[in-house]
Amino acid sequence: MRREKLIFDGEQTIVADNINGYLIDAPNIAVERRNYPLCAIPIMMKGSIPVDGGNLIIELKDYDDFISQEPRAQKFIRQYVGAEEFLNGKDRYCLWLVDATKEEIQSMPLVAKRVEAVRQFRLSSKRKETRKDAATPSLFSEIRQPTTDYITVPRVSSERRKYIPMDFMTPDVIVSDAVSIIPRAQLYHFAILESSVHMIWTGVVCGRLKSDYRYSGQIVYNNFPWMKLTIEQCFRLTAQAQLILDVRGDYEEMTLAEMYNPESMPEDLRAVHEENDRFVRALYGFDDAMTDLEIITALLEMYQRLADAVS
Repeated sequence: MRREKLIFDGEQTIVADNINGYLIDAPNIAVERRNYPLCAIPIMMKGSIPVDGGNLIIELKDYDDFISQEPRAQKFIRQYVGAEEFLNGKDRYCLWLVDATKEEIQSMPLVAKRVEAVRQFRLSSKRKETRKDAATPSLFSEIRQPTTDYITVPRVSSERRKYIPMDFMTPDVIVSDAVSIIPRAQLYHFAILESSVHMIWTGVVCGRLKSDYRYSGQIVYNNFPWMKLTIEQCFRLTAQAQLILDVRGDYEEMTLAEMYNPESMPEDLRAVHEENDRFVRALYGFDDAMTDLEIITALLEMYQRLADAVS
């Protein structure tokens, strides 16, 4: 006797035709970890990693005192942003000594002291690679800082948000590996990534930290099925993205976390996002009557066709 397949979602019980690995009523399709994007889009990577024992980082509470004691160091100090700073508008800084000569470092005693502390920290590591990096103690251990503007994506974001807050940043802002970055991304990429279509995909295939979204470049971004866009569609998406950024600019007193909190999201920001959602759904051929389940089913099938084509 065939038993019914049931999905329990909160207080709701759903009778399913098939329950796949994502625990939804959809075909048995699972995305695989992929090192490069399935489609022709810019590469996503993690931010830079200091491995410094905290010695290249300057906390906000120490910033003014450090500058007053070592004013020549100011040209080597950059804003340093991880997910916490990005989402909540907090200030943090780092010593970015990529262009500093040994003579310049030695002429700044407080900087030289921190650099020597990095060297000692790395030499004491059990990891061979970290000990090797002790030869360049003035530099982050892993440097992935773009030379152009880039999209920043927090790697962990609250599941309560309808959209994961993303934004463009300039190359003078140094980002940590608590965020992912997309160098050379364009506004039309931003419009797709900030759409409900992309969020439906993310909500199903991403990992979780407790219940929050854990956005992975190798799983979520690299496998997302992108439409082939015409020039006209790129122009329209660019305009949609700019509208979102312009409305955000009207709320400079709010952090991204506040803007994208469902309870405090400005209505005009919600409206331009919904306008973008409608356009992106139409691009994918998803009509307004389609449910999230129907959309994720279609996206998974698109993914499978693309993956099969490159295998």
